[in-house]
Amino acid sequence: MGVGRVSIKIFFFLLLSTCTGFLAAQEIITAERYLQMVSERYGSIRDYEAKILIRSGGTDMLGTVSHLVPSFLRIDFTRPAEQVILFNGDLLTIYLPQYNAVLNQSTTTNSRSSGASLATAQGLQLLRRNYIPVFVTGPDPQPLERGSEEQVVQLRLTRRSISEGFREILLSINPNTKLIRRIVGTSIAEGQVRFDFSDIKVNQGIPEQRFIYDSPASANMFNNFLFQDTD
Repeated sequence: MGVGRVSIKIFFFLLLSTCTGFLAAQEIITAERYLQMVSERYGSIRDYEAKILIRSGGTDMLGTVSHLVPSFLRIDFTRPAEQVILFNGDLLTIYLPQYNAVLNQSTTTNSRSSGASLATAQGLQLLRRNYIPVFVTGPDPQPLERGSEEQVVQLRLTRRSISEGFREILLSINPNTKLIRRIVGTSIAEGQVRFDFSDIKVNQGIPEQRFIYDSPASANMFNNFLFQDTD
């Protein structure tokens, strides 16, 4: 299931992206302090919703992402149509309509399933601990990409340890709203996953009921597909 593997990577990387949605500063500051302010600001955010475009391996995926603290996450895709990724704090569920399959993974059975912890203030502390931040060109806004009129502040995070899945993470931040506009993660093998966010809304009162998913009765169920306990 090639699409399934992509969805799994997207889930864990997106958990990180929801943690780094807000920044607050006007004065010139160091990159380390800038990242610290991400963690501080995140503590005031209860919920988050945005349109999302995900690009991985030449494939574009479109949908809406919803996040509710402490660790609720849901992506409803329009491309691939009807695909869903859901995390309710204990269980990761991925519905792959093209395979008529539902993948379930409990995150309480294995300590390695710690990606969900990145959707907390404590998770951001881990991010600061595990990555070294630098400004790409300083704290002044630059074009999002060549030829773009959209201005962003870019922060590059480089891993401190080889145990991190992404050797580098690039954050592009809207200097007016202080919201993450784009995130690009680069793997050891130079593969990239890119997330573009638009129409971002925060603290809209998203209910927990949004993170309840009733899978199709005809779908094939695969439980604990991601990790297996070892002695």
